[in-house]
Amino acid sequence: MVRRKPYSRVKKYGQIRAEHVKGMGDVVYRGFQCLNPECTHFITIREDQLGDNFQIVCESCGYVMHSEGETTFYQYDMEVELGGASIIVESGDFTVLHEEYIKEAEKFKYCIVCNTLKSLSYFDNHRSRKSGKQGECRLCKKIYNSIKNGTRLSDQHREAAQKRRIYIDLSGQGKINSKEIYERYEYRCFKCKKELSSSERQLDHTLPVYYLWALDTNNATLLCRSCNGEKSGKWPTEFYNISEIQRLSVLTGYPFELLNGPPTYNPEALERLRDPEVVDQLLTKYSKYIGEIIKLRNRLKRDLNFDFFSYSRTISNIWIERANKEL
Repeated sequence: MVRRKPYSRVKKYGQIRAEHVKGMGDVVYRGFQCLNPECTHFITIREDQLGDNFQIVCESCGYVMHSEGETTFYQYDMEVELGGASIIVESGDFTVLHEEYIKEAEKFKYCIVCNTLKSLSYFDNHRSRKSGKQGECRLCKKIYNSIKNGTRLSDQHREAAQKRRIYIDLSGQGKINSKEIYERYEYRCFKCKKELSSSERQLDHTLPVYYLWALDTNNATLLCRSCNGEKSGKWPTEFYNISEIQRLSVLTGYPFELLNGPPTYNPEALERLRDPEVVDQLLTKYSKYIGEIIKLRNRLKRDLNFDFFSYSRTISNIWIERANKEL
């Protein structure tokens, strides 16, 4: 007879419950910037307080947005060429209706654990709740489940984040022009073609940071949250089909042979690891996480027979001996 797994329960102590979040787990807000071009104030208002006839006054500048209102941004003349002459066929105002602006605004709600206001896209679905979303955000739920299941400790979370920083340092973080990337991918997920709102846009390492490739404007693929989670850490051939890889080559500037070939380490990052100064700075900066440095050293030694410890001018033989034992 199969034994049931022992039931676990998380006892909570000293949980922070902000006053402004109490009872707000299912209250949905609309969030948008004031339409006054001279104002940068971001407004949040409860969706159940909008109604068909609404009036919203910006707390910062006093600008009024209401259900019958509109904001004009410029006047225009539409011209056509006819018989060698320009003829104005229409003139008017470029206006944004307040009702339409509020209607398309992003929806938010509070997480009852971290007490922050987040886009609804950061919450998993829950059909029986009034908001249609769970009370805690996806990040808080993930951390809670890792505690309850005994699968991951907070120290391990920090170590994972630090490991990623090590890789980013080595890969050489490039400049990112998000707008250029969004336009290149037409504001859609490259994989599933879903049109993405600002809160849904995720930039993925086309060539993974695991192999020391930097995330920059070229090495970035626009994905939705779901596809990005599925792609994470994979080489392009493990996630995309041939036609997608062909298109990805055009969009990123990487050779098709590289994208469609086996996982390959970034040669520029490897060259940096031949610089004694770079290696010693790396060891000093991440000395608290020397175990992760050793894992990376051993992986490169196994895969490429490349030992960046040999370029260090300061590393103790104790660490080299430990690394060799783990290898």
